[in-house]
Amino acid sequence: MSGFTRLLRPALLAAAASPRVERTVTSLRATRALVDRFVAGTTEADALGTVEALLASGRWITVDHLGEHTTDLARARDTVAHYRRLLAALAELPAAGAPGTVRPLEVSVKLSALGQALPGDGAAIALDHAREICTAASAAGIGVTVDAEDHTTTDATLAVVRELRADFPGVGTVLQAYLRRTEGDCREFAGPGSRIRLCKGAYREPASVAFQRAAEVDDSYRRCLRILMSGRGYPMVASHDPAMLAEADRLAAETGRGPDDFEYQMLYGIRDAEQRRLADAGHRMRVYVPYGDQWYGYFMRRLAERPANLAFFLRAAASRDRA
Repeated sequence: MSGFTRLLRPALLAAAASPRVERTVTSLRATRALVDRFVAGTTEADALGTVEALLASGRWITVDHLGEHTTDLARARDTVAHYRRLLAALAELPAAGAPGTVRPLEVSVKLSALGQALPGDGAAIALDHAREICTAASAAGIGVTVDAEDHTTTDATLAVVRELRADFPGVGTVLQAYLRRTEGDCREFAGPGSRIRLCKGAYREPASVAFQRAAEVDDSYRRCLRILMSGRGYPMVASHDPAMLAEADRLAAETGRGPDDFEYQMLYGIRDAEQRRLADAGHRMRVYVPYGDQWYGYFMRRLAERPANLAFFLRAAASRDRA
């Protein structure tokens, strides 16, 4: 990671939480073209069209209705209702209802969108809402993964996952390799039945809890991946980094895991050719498909991950402003 990128990434992540910057970015005419590279539209119908196309190419899917940091109970209830409608629509697809705990179709949910940050009983409210979504997903034959967010929510999120797994053993969750604590969390969740999506991490975190240098994050990812691959759970290798993908291949061979014993995951709109290559080679390749009108925070985190995306965005903005 260059010195410029090291400076730019924290600034973009800070901007992701800025209402003032959000108003500016969302008002630019150039924004929509780049957002469409990473977000599968704003409506359920948009998302379903993308899902069907990806399934037809041999890829698996996890769908995320974008939204986070809800501080209004009515909005949290709206999110649950939206997921229920989404699950009903996904249930009509041929890929729904596959047997087992690992399914071609799943949804990803953020607990902060379900009311985790509400004062007082936020944790209990989010758990109840997540349980409602899991119940609907189970009836539809669709999986659920609980997303990770910033480090202040990790303990509460994992507590909810433990509760959910008592009734829904196939519920997965996400661990972020840039957090210093994650090796320990991987050891806890490497047991039978666990589905763990291991990613590097996309939020702005202090050095006290997270590795700051790219090389340190990579080393942590390798250590965490070894724990998961050596365990008895189901690792989900969420990375676009060729070095991490190669490490997953190596560890799978070393630990005797076949193509059905783990999966790769990538974001919609990123490394599409590599996604197709992995799927065509017989690997389980799942695409994270986000949609909805609350795309700003997700979009800014994608810019922070790849400065080339920001350069493309700025060039487009400049050219349109001159038009």
